[in-house]
Amino acid sequence: MLKFLDDSQFSVFGLDEIFSELYAERRPANEETANEVIKRLEEMKNYIPDSEKARREYRFVLLKEYRIYVKDQAS
Repeated sequence: MLKFLDDSQFSVFGLDEIFSELYAERRPANEETANEVIKRLEEMKNYIPDSEKARREYRFVLLKEYRIYVKDQAS
């Protein structure tokens, strides 16, 4: 479940799997990786709006979640 700044929440399919793959690929927590997460989510048939504003918000939230994931894996 992704929680956005306006407190809206969206469920996405396959996020844990994607994070695991990216971590195994040693991908850093940066904007390029966030874009890759979006790409992979879309390939898994998750809907992500086309607007740049929405994608910017998704990148922000996904990057935050991926940083948490990386930190948890490292400990």
